[in-house]
Amino acid sequence: MLKGRRAFPAAAGAAANASEDKTMKKIMAAACVALAMCAGAPVWAQSKDAEVTDLQALRVAVKKDKRAFVEATLDLTPAQAKRFWPAYDAYQRSLQAANRIRAVALEGLLSRDTPMTDLYARNLAADLVASDEAEVKARRTLYNRVMRALPATKAARYLHLESKVRAADYYDLATAFPLLH
Repeated sequence: MLKGRRAFPAAAGAAANASEDKTMKKIMAAACVALAMCAGAPVWAQSKDAEVTDLQALRVAVKKDKRAFVEATLDLTPAQAKRFWPAYDAYQRSLQAANRIRAVALEGLLSRDTPMTDLYARNLAADLVASDEAEVKARRTLYNRVMRALPATKAARYLHLESKVRAADYYDLATAFPLLH
Protein backbone atom coordinates (compact mmCIF):
# COMPACT_ATOMS: atom_id res chain seq x y z
CA MET A 1 0.00 0.00 0.00
CA LEU A 2 1.31 3.46 -0.91
CA LYS A 3 2.01 5.85 1.90
CA GLY A 4 -0.47 8.73 2.10
CA ARG A 5 -3.18 6.97 0.07
CA ARG A 6 -6.36 5.67 1.57
CA ALA A 7 -7.05 1.99 1.42
CA PHE A 8 -10.78 2.45 0.84
CA PRO A 9 -12.00 4.95 -1.76
CA ALA A 10 -15.38 4.96 -0.04
CA ALA A 11 -13.71 6.38 3.06
CA ALA A 12 -12.54 9.38 1.05
CA GLY A 13 -16.12 9.95 -0.10
CA ALA A 14 -17.34 9.72 3.46
CA ALA A 15 -14.78 12.32 4.54
CA ALA A 16 -15.95 14.63 1.77
CA ASN A 17 -19.55 14.09 2.84
CA ALA A 18 -18.64 14.88 6.44
CA SER A 19 -16.96 18.08 5.30
CA GLU A 20 -20.04 19.01 3.26
CA ASP A 21 -22.25 18.25 6.27
CA LYS A 22 -20.17 20.60 8.45
CA THR A 23 -20.35 23.32 5.82
CA MET A 24 -24.11 22.85 5.51
CA LYS A 25 -24.48 23.04 9.31
CA LYS A 26 -22.53 26.29 9.34
CA ILE A 27 -24.71 27.74 6.59
CA MET A 28 -27.85 26.65 8.43
CA ALA A 29 -26.57 28.16 11.68
CA ALA A 30 -25.86 31.46 9.93
CA ALA A 31 -29.32 31.40 8.38
CA CYS A 32 -30.87 30.69 11.78
CA VAL A 33 -29.02 33.64 13.32
CA ALA A 34 -30.19 35.93 10.55
CA LEU A 35 -33.74 34.66 10.84
CA ALA A 36 -33.75 34.93 14.62
CA MET A 37 -32.48 38.50 14.50
CA CYS A 38 -34.87 39.62 11.76
CA ALA A 39 -38.01 37.54 12.11
CA GLY A 40 -40.87 37.73 14.48
CA ALA A 41 -44.56 37.25 14.21
CA PRO A 42 -46.37 40.59 13.87
CA VAL A 43 -48.40 40.05 16.99
CA TRP A 44 -48.96 42.72 19.64
CA ALA A 45 -50.07 41.80 23.13
CA GLN A 46 -53.03 43.52 24.76
CA SER A 47 -51.04 45.24 27.51
CA LYS A 48 -47.47 46.35 28.08
CA ASP A 49 -47.08 43.81 30.89
CA ALA A 50 -48.20 41.04 28.56
CA GLU A 51 -45.68 42.21 25.95
CA VAL A 52 -42.87 42.06 28.49
CA THR A 53 -43.92 38.58 29.64
CA ASP A 54 -44.53 37.11 26.16
CA LEU A 55 -41.09 36.59 24.67
CA GLN A 56 -42.26 36.64 21.07
CA ALA A 57 -44.26 39.85 21.59
CA LEU A 58 -41.23 41.36 23.33
CA ARG A 59 -39.03 40.53 20.33
CA VAL A 60 -41.53 42.08 17.94
CA ALA A 61 -41.90 45.25 20.01
CA VAL A 62 -38.15 45.69 20.41
CA LYS A 63 -37.50 45.03 16.74
CA LYS A 64 -40.16 47.53 15.69
CA ASP A 65 -38.91 50.39 17.90
CA LYS A 66 -37.12 49.57 21.13
CA ARG A 67 -36.97 53.17 22.31
CA ALA A 68 -40.72 53.69 21.86
CA PHE A 69 -41.40 50.39 23.61
CA VAL A 70 -39.21 51.39 26.58
CA GLU A 71 -40.86 54.79 26.71
CA ALA A 72 -44.35 53.30 26.73
CA THR A 73 -43.39 50.65 29.29
CA LEU A 74 -41.80 53.11 31.73
CA ASP A 75 -44.30 55.96 31.31
CA LEU A 76 -41.67 58.61 32.09
CA THR A 77 -42.46 62.17 33.07
CA PRO A 78 -40.72 64.87 30.98
CA ALA A 79 -38.22 65.50 33.78
CA GLN A 80 -37.46 61.78 34.16
CA ALA A 81 -37.13 61.39 30.39
CA LYS A 82 -34.62 64.24 30.23
CA ARG A 83 -32.39 62.42 32.74
CA PHE A 84 -33.05 58.87 31.51
CA TRP A 85 -32.55 59.01 27.73
CA PRO A 86 -28.87 60.04 27.77
CA ALA A 87 -28.10 57.02 29.99
CA TYR A 88 -30.18 54.77 27.73
CA ASP A 89 -28.44 56.03 24.58
CA ALA A 90 -24.97 55.60 26.09
CA TYR A 91 -25.84 52.04 27.11
CA GLN A 92 -27.15 51.17 23.66
CA ARG A 93 -23.88 52.41 22.10
CA SER A 94 -21.82 50.37 24.57
CA LEU A 95 -24.00 47.34 23.92
CA GLN A 96 -23.48 47.69 20.17
CA ALA A 97 -19.71 47.70 20.71
CA ALA A 98 -19.92 44.52 22.82
CA ASN A 99 -22.17 42.91 20.21
CA ARG A 100 -19.67 43.74 17.46
CA ILE A 101 -16.92 41.92 19.37
CA ARG A 102 -19.20 38.88 19.77
CA ALA A 103 -20.33 38.98 16.13
CA VAL A 104 -16.78 39.04 14.81
CA ALA A 105 -15.85 36.05 16.97
CA LEU A 106 -18.92 34.07 15.93
CA GLU A 107 -18.54 34.95 12.24
CA GLY A 108 -14.99 33.61 12.39
CA LEU A 109 -16.33 30.44 13.93
CA LEU A 110 -18.94 30.00 11.20
CA SER A 111 -16.54 30.63 8.35
CA ARG A 112 -13.94 28.21 9.68
CA ASP A 113 -13.48 25.23 7.35
CA THR A 114 -10.65 23.52 9.20
CA PRO A 115 -10.74 21.76 12.54
CA MET A 116 -10.40 24.03 15.53
CA THR A 117 -6.91 24.34 16.95
CA ASP A 118 -6.10 25.03 20.57
CA LEU A 119 -4.79 28.48 19.65
CA TYR A 120 -7.96 29.37 17.75
CA ALA A 121 -10.12 28.06 20.61
CA ARG A 122 -8.17 30.21 23.12
CA ASN A 123 -8.59 33.29 20.95
CA LEU A 124 -12.29 32.61 20.43
CA ALA A 125 -12.86 32.17 24.17
CA ALA A 126 -10.90 35.36 24.89
CA ASP A 127 -13.01 37.30 22.38
CA LEU A 128 -16.27 35.98 23.82
CA VAL A 129 -15.17 36.79 27.37
CA ALA A 130 -14.09 40.28 26.25
CA SER A 131 -17.56 40.77 24.81
CA ASP A 132 -19.17 39.61 28.05
CA GLU A 133 -16.91 41.88 30.11
CA ALA A 134 -17.73 44.88 27.92
CA GLU A 135 -21.43 44.17 28.38
CA VAL A 136 -21.10 43.79 32.16
CA LYS A 137 -19.20 47.06 32.37
CA ALA A 138 -21.90 48.78 30.29
CA ARG A 139 -24.65 47.33 32.52
CA ARG A 140 -22.88 48.52 35.67
CA THR A 141 -22.60 52.03 34.23
CA LEU A 142 -26.25 51.88 33.13
CA TYR A 143 -27.33 50.80 36.62
CA ASN A 144 -25.49 53.70 38.24
CA ARG A 145 -26.89 56.27 35.81
CA VAL A 146 -30.46 54.95 35.78
CA MET A 147 -30.66 54.72 39.56
CA ARG A 148 -29.74 58.42 39.74
CA ALA A 149 -32.08 59.41 36.90
CA LEU A 150 -35.28 57.60 37.91
CA PRO A 151 -37.19 56.55 41.00
CA ALA A 152 -35.95 53.13 42.12
CA THR A 153 -39.12 51.32 41.00
CA LYS A 154 -38.90 52.68 37.44
CA ALA A 155 -35.15 52.08 37.34
CA ALA A 156 -35.62 48.48 38.45
CA ARG A 157 -38.44 48.03 35.91
CA TYR A 158 -36.20 49.27 33.10
CA LEU A 159 -33.23 47.14 34.19
CA HIS A 160 -35.51 44.10 34.33
CA LEU A 161 -36.89 44.91 30.88
CA GLU A 162 -33.37 45.26 29.47
CA SER A 163 -32.44 41.91 31.04
CA LYS A 164 -35.37 40.24 29.30
CA VAL A 165 -34.36 41.74 25.96
CA ARG A 166 -30.79 40.51 26.42
CA ALA A 167 -32.03 37.06 27.48
CA ALA A 168 -34.08 36.79 24.28
CA ASP A 169 -31.00 37.79 22.26
CA TYR A 170 -28.84 35.23 24.06
CA TYR A 171 -31.46 32.53 23.55
CA ASP A 172 -31.55 33.24 19.82
CA LEU A 173 -27.76 32.99 19.63
CA ALA A 174 -27.66 29.82 21.69
CA THR A 175 -30.18 28.06 19.48
CA ALA A 176 -28.45 29.19 16.29
CA PHE A 177 -24.90 28.04 17.12
CA PRO A 178 -24.09 24.39 17.77
CA LEU A 179 -21.78 23.40 20.57
CA LEU A 180 -18.11 23.55 19.56
CA HIS A 181 -16.34 20.29 18.75
